[in-house]
Order: sequence, then C-alpha cells, then structure tokens
Amino acid sequence: MKTITDFQHKKILVLGLAKSGVSAALLLHKLGAFVTVNDQKPLDENPQAQHLLEQGIKVICGSHPIELLEEGFEMIVKNPGIPYSNPLVSGAIAKGISVLTEVELAYLISEAPLIGITGTNGKTTTTTLIYKMFEADRKKAIIAGNIGEVASQVVQQATKEDHVVIELSSFQLMGVDQFRPHISIITNIYDAHLDYHGTKEEYVKAKLNITKNQTEDDFFIVNADQEELFQFAKQSKAVIVPFSTKKTVANGAYVENGEIYFRGEKIIKLQEIALPGAHNLENILCAISAVKLARVSNEAIREVLSTFSGVRHRTQFVRELNGRKFYNDSKATNTLATKSALAAFSEPTVLLAGGLDRGNDFDDLIPYLNNVKALVTFGQTAHKLAETARKAGIFEVVKVETMAQAVTQAYQLSESGDTILLSPACASWDQYKTFEQRGDIFIEAVHTLN
Repeated sequence: MKTITDFQHKKILVLGLAKSGVSAALLLHKLGAFVTVNDQKPLDENPQAQHLLEQGIKVICGSHPIELLEEGFEMIVKNPGIPYSNPLVSGAIAKGISVLTEVELAYLISEAPLIGITGTNGKTTTTTLIYKMFEADRKKAIIAGNIGEVASQVVQQATKEDHVVIELSSFQLMGVDQFRPHISIITNIYDAHLDYHGTKEEYVKAKLNITKNQTEDDFFIVNADQEELFQFAKQSKAVIVPFSTKKTVANGAYVENGEIYFRGEKIIKLQEIALPGAHNLENILCAISAVKLARVSNEAIREVLSTFSGVRHRTQFVRELNGRKFYNDSKATNTLATKSALAAFSEPTVLLAGGLDRGNDFDDLIPYLNNVKALVTFGQTAHKLAETARKAGIFEVVKVETMAQAVTQAYQLSESGDTILLSPACASWDQYKTFEQRGDIFIEAVHTLN
C-alpha cells in the first residue's frame, strides 16, 4: 500500500461499523489519525466495537449523539447504509465537514489499478466474470467491495502487479472525493433505491461519481442501449467504451451474427456461452470490455464463458433431475430482476415467487409470464401473485408455507423439459433473514428430490 500522510494527526469520526467501518477505523488509526468510532449498537452487544477499543481507538456506542459535531472532527467516514438524512451526517455537511465512504480510503492507499463496477443490475455477475477471466489468464487480481473483502482492507496487500476489481453501490459512490478507477463500468440504470436518494436524478448522479475523476488515460465502459445513460456518460473525460446487445459499436463490445466482438475482433460464439439470459449478455459484454482493455487473452475469456454458469443466488443453475432444470434466482428481490430471469428462458417454466409485501402489485410481470405454466407462491405476497397469475391466464397456482413445500409442489407440477425457477420478485424478510438464506434452503430442498 502507498504510504500517505493525508490523515496524520487529523480528528476523524467513523460513523457506523459493520465490516467497512471496522476496516476504515483500523486503517485510519494505522495512518496516524485520531479516530473516534460511533455505532448505534450498545458496547456490550458489539464485539467489533470492543475489538477497536482494545486497539486503542475511542469508541462511543448506543446512539448517534448530535453533540459529536462539537468535537472538531475534520472528516467523517460513514457506513454506506447510513442515510444522508441522519442528523449527524446532515449536520456535518452543513458545517462543511467532508463525509466519505471507505472506498475513498481504498483508492488513496492502493498501489494497484482499480476496476470499479456499478449499475442497478448485474454488478455481482460482471465483477465475478472479470475476476475469473484474470484468474484464467494467470494475472493477479483481487475481488473487493460488496462481494469479497472490504476494499480498504484488500488494497493494503495489493501491489502494482494486481488488479483490484470492486463492486460499488450508489451508497458508496455518494461518499467519494478523489476516487478514480482506471477502468469504470456502469452496467445499466433503472429506478432503484429512491427511498435513499430521493429522485432518479440523484441516483444517476451518484452512479456517475464512478467516472467523475477519470482522465483521458482511463476507460469508462457504459451501456449504449440506454440512450439517456449514454448521453450522461459523455460528460466523462475518460475514453468511452460502449457495449450493446442491439447494435454494432465500433469502439466497444457487441453481438453480430451470433458472435461477440470487441473492437471488431471475434471473441466467442453465443452458443458456446454457459451463462443463460439476455440480461447476462450485457454483463458478459461489460466483462469482456474490461479484461480486453487489461490485455487478458481471448483463450482465458472463452474458458470462463464456456464453463461459468452463474453467481450463487443469481439465476444459478442448481441441478437437472428427470429432465427438469432447477435455477436459483433468490437475489431477485423486485419485479425488475424477475422480469430479467423470466426472459432468460424459453422452455415451459414453473415459477416459485413471493415474500415481503411492500405494497406494490405484480401486474408488470404479466408480459413476461408467457412461458410460465404454473406458479407456486409463498410469503406475504402469495395472494397478490396468485391474482397476477390469473390475469395472465395461469390457472395452475399453488400456495405453500415453506420453501421445501414449494420445491415439492413445483416438481409435481412440472414434466421433462421444463424449467423450475425460484425468482421471488420480493424481499425475503417476511420469512428469512436474507435472500441468501432463502436461496440456500431452496438449493437444499432441490437436492433432496429423487
């Protein structure tokens, strides 16, 4: 890591813990800052805060006292999940105190070039593909951010020979100042997280922070099929590298005659790709663009794309049994994600869906239900999804209580040649702690069938 003096003897407040807060606090302490950590969880229930206390770092737990703003902090490094409406955060901004997230620290100390990936959908799959392509080409790479380890932690061990591949949320990108990846990617942008950002304009602005400090020596990979986003991207000083599933883009990645090209060079035939779905084709084009810019071989790209069948819980192939193929898309916590999953399959499909009721209906799924022959519903939204199915002309609808029951019913409703797809269109919190837990239970239930 770079030796920097930017934080030496500065009073810095780390607001909120979790993994990123712990990493930021320890790093700032190592860099000579006077660090105070503030976390809402009481100290006696907070092993992370206790660990920091043992390292000689000042810790205040149990609440976010507004009085902290009177202690002369020069900077706040906040957990991305803490909203800007938090009184400590809004009060700090009013006082002119910088409010950053830990990815800013990662950039400042990193010797390795950074590849930053953001977007509404596809971030994790794109990040994983890029990492695996580097790995297949025997080039050093480290995966970080929302998947992998905390960025400010892994860059401490990274060298100039490494590539640090970071998945970035809009929450993280709101809190950057000098952050500058050598290669940045926006996979796509749809309406999301408006409860946090307030408006789509603010959400887009946060995403575009990924390129705001890039120069003509850097690259910005962007979705040319989203015209509004592509026009915004032209504000960047970086070299624009477009990708498109619909048209030829001379300076980027595209599909033509059943093959993927990058800047006119044939890379791979679509029929050789293991990862299903039109939405994943966007992710593949992003990944190819990034690694070709980093001089990864076509052989390594083809090796990954011909074998990689998906990230866990994201249209993940689980098993084939008696001609039925099972897919786990538990990460689909909204209708947009479920639309993408449904569009990935042309076979007759038994859909498993349901979960937390956020007050919305599901009628926007109707145009995507043409191949759905049966629906198994569960959770708080079971009745709403059943009504949507009836509107779509699906009359095989079964309501169940558990995921194990859902898998058994789906198998009974299916026949050889069918796809059985878990894509809930809802968050998991009515029945499960996380979407990962929901997906793991689905996988376990699938493997008990015989």
